Amino acid sequence: MAGFRARHRRAVADEALVRALFEEHGRAMLAYATRLLGDRAAAEDVVQEALVRAWRSPDSLVNGRGSVRGWLLTVVRNLVIDRFRAKEARPQEVAESPAGVPVERDHADQVVDSMVVLAALDGLSPEHREVLEQMYLQGRSVAEAAERLGIPPGTVKSRSYYGLRALREEFRRAEGVAG
Repeated sequence: MAGFRARHRRAVADEALVRALFEEHGRAMLAYATRLLGDRAAAEDVVQEALVRAWRSPDSLVNGRGSVRGWLLTVVRNLVIDRFRAKEARPQEVAESPAGVPVERDHADQVVDSMVVLAALDGLSPEHREVLEQMYLQGRSVAEAAERLGIPPGTVKSRSYYGLRALREEFRRAEGVAG
């Protein structure tokens, strides 16, 4: 029982130590990590890991070799360096494109998109499907689609509107099934 009490007291003391460290040095650690990483969420992860390391080795904090803040900031810096090294060591699976540059999609994505659109078109009425195929797959104008289908332009517009609406509903339904 005495061993349990000693371990419990030690755990409580360690937790109090980590809380005190965070209260006293947490802001400085977070500011430093954020400045190094440029990402607040990643900086919070680094600060948390630094505090875990302090908790695991509390003797490092009180050994009299420099300031506690200095030790904590050194741990933060080392963790940031480790992150950069790990990121560089991992091979890139897909090259990252600079911000604002569109990512080129591969052929598989286009095939899947085509299959999804064609399946959704199959769920429409023949009238709606015909109009949408003429206008969007064949690239015809309202007048050209009307002439080709033998219906008035107003009917083409109406069927296009309701066909697109039904198509959106098909996509929502398919998304609900998939998700």
